[in-house]
Amino acid sequence: MSRFKYPVDTDQFAEIRQKGLVYVDKTDIMFDLVDKYKYVFLARPRRFGKSLLCNTFKAYFQGKKELFEGLKIMDLEKEWKTYPVLHFTMSGLKNLKVSEAKTKLGNFIADYERLYGRNTEEETPGARFRGLIHRACEKTGERVVVILDEYDAPVMRLLYDTEQLEEMRMMLREFYQVLKDEGAYLKFVFITGVTKFSQMSIFSELNNLKQVSMFDEYSGLCGITQEELDSVLRPCVEEYAEGLGISVDDAYAVLKKNYDGYHFSENSQDVYAPYSLLNALNDKATRHYWFESGTSASLIEHLKHFPGFNPLDFDGVEVSLEEFNVPCENASTPVPMLYQSGYLTIASYDKLLESYTLHFPNYEVRQGMVYSLTNYLMDISDWDRNATILEMARALVKGDLSSALTELRSYIASLPYDIITRKEWMAKKKKEAFYKLLMYVVFSLLNSKVDTEVKSVLGRADVVIKTKNDIYVLELKVDDTVDNALAQIDSKGYAIPYEADGRQLTKCGVTISSEARNIVHWRAVDNEGKVIDEQKF
Repeated sequence: MSRFKYPVDTDQFAEIRQKGLVYVDKTDIMFDLVDKYKYVFLARPRRFGKSLLCNTFKAYFQGKKELFEGLKIMDLEKEWKTYPVLHFTMSGLKNLKVSEAKTKLGNFIADYERLYGRNTEEETPGARFRGLIHRACEKTGERVVVILDEYDAPVMRLLYDTEQLEEMRMMLREFYQVLKDEGAYLKFVFITGVTKFSQMSIFSELNNLKQVSMFDEYSGLCGITQEELDSVLRPCVEEYAEGLGISVDDAYAVLKKNYDGYHFSENSQDVYAPYSLLNALNDKATRHYWFESGTSASLIEHLKHFPGFNPLDFDGVEVSLEEFNVPCENASTPVPMLYQSGYLTIASYDKLLESYTLHFPNYEVRQGMVYSLTNYLMDISDWDRNATILEMARALVKGDLSSALTELRSYIASLPYDIITRKEWMAKKKKEAFYKLLMYVVFSLLNSKVDTEVKSVLGRADVVIKTKNDIYVLELKVDDTVDNALAQIDSKGYAIPYEADGRQLTKCGVTISSEARNIVHWRAVDNEGKVIDEQKF
């Protein structure tokens, strides 16, 4: 039985403290934030501890000192004053029509009006919010604390519903506008979200809003840092290792591969996804918890509007700040959504060029992206897909590349014809993009069985597969020739990093015909150029 109890099903700070659940102390960073700023915005991906942070701020400003006994803030806070706190969790408004969202927001306000009173002449959410702030301040004699958790949740699913989006914006704008106008009545305002939306008054009109999302000193405010895992949570990792029957070092390696890798600033701390990490420690298992906890429907809907882009190609992309830290609704590529939603993170920063390199933070996120793309691209059962992956892996382990490609060819032939005839893939260049993306997805899925690398913009070969005895370097071409594919492997030196490995090295050019809608030719050669296998259809 575990010695530790984990907060895997609650984000309530009071419950965590009262029940003695595992808690990583961030209260000194919170205190610093409150001491420096009045209006604060923090963007983090979903399931990253934003709601727990909001609930902790709430307890702090309500003066619930007993909940903070033994935490770092006890050495910093001397007064423990009680302030009126208005806490709105806006995720309760997502997936609602504007009229429904307006009613529900009104219900949120009514909960506080029962405490501080209501003026019936105030009818709109904004007017009621304004009056509420005034009365709370007058009744308590203290300025008001406002916490808006997931401010953007109501509009995330409406990006491409122009009419509904504008109506929702107008309703929320009238509500959020109050924060600018009533500064004299406010002690502290804390806003969280996933992305930045322009024209919603928060960013366009709150001139003194401090966006701390990319500040080095707050990079570990949400999530669990490597330092915290090495120190505070080390006993938990030791128990995790014991449960899996592996060494502690191996346990750290498993957790790092699957859940680490997030960086939110130029010199960010190394941050683990907290929801996934704590669930893994609790279950003594390694699963893709982040993706199991919610669908990526909004991301897939977003990607449909960029059919020429392969999300897997952005693993290693070098961009300026303006190319990924901008409002998603005006972006010309999917990069801002991929970054702000947590599918990409900062790998490094070039101070001289002022450029950032982005990548998938870890194995969990990359495979989750691949599975999402699978459902988007392939209207076919999981059973058939997984059977294909298993047969391909079995053939590759035996050193039989030809059988693996034959299996893949049969699988592509089984895909419904209307996938490629959807309007977003009809143009010739977009058809090419579709087949490239399809191949990348399949080979990425294969990574669950054998060690597979899929091409990124860093210039690697399209696919590199490693088994116990073999290394396969594949270059994929759409409506082109295997000669050109093999020539690119040689001219770009894709195989050179593996020549001294000791395993059998095979280079393979694969061509796909958008007209035939399948693989039509492959040629496999050894490192000296001698043909090992060739199939043409």
